[in-house]
Amino acid sequence: MDPSTGTARANIAQGLSGRYATALFDLAVEHKSLDAVLASLDQLSGAIAASEDLAALIHSPMVSRGAAAAAVKGLAEAMKLDSLTGNFLGVLAQNRRLASLPQIIRDVRALAAARRGEITAKVTSAHALTKTQQTALAKKLKAGLGRDVTLDITQDPAILGGLIVRIGSRMIDSSLRTRLDQLGQALKG
Repeated sequence: MDPSTGTARANIAQGLSGRYATALFDLAVEHKSLDAVLASLDQLSGAIAASEDLAALIHSPMVSRGAAAAAVKGLAEAMKLDSLTGNFLGVLAQNRRLASLPQIIRDVRALAAARRGEITAKVTSAHALTKTQQTALAKKLKAGLGRDVTLDITQDPAILGGLIVRIGSRMIDSSLRTRLDQLGQALKG
């Protein structure tokens, strides 16, 4: 294990979602199915973002363990997720940890990025970025950092426009909201 993977693992493994993510990541590596698991998690992440019903299912404490397990089993089959991810979803349902799924997905991605020697940049945008914009941003960040960059993108309409990029302890804030705040402060004198 290289030092960056060890550091990422130590940082991620601290929380509940990190322990589950580390377990899934280790199983995926052991079974040589990391790419399939990552593809399934990407698909699952998109489905959670697109479906209010799925988001409600994973966050509702009113859904019983059995009903949640049956629902995620059906979901895994319908989405043709790899078997390891499908079984993992069943474990989360039985342990009533489905609400942690978005954080677990984020943590597995971070572990995979560290394994590949990549840096993860947390990007906040006012609107969804196109694939072309994402590729251009990743190339620009790679040129500046000298390492491959994985983007973890979230949307926040409150920033009005532009981007906020966080890489480790560094932050680049080119959001319209920040610029307007700075202009307001300058005008106050």
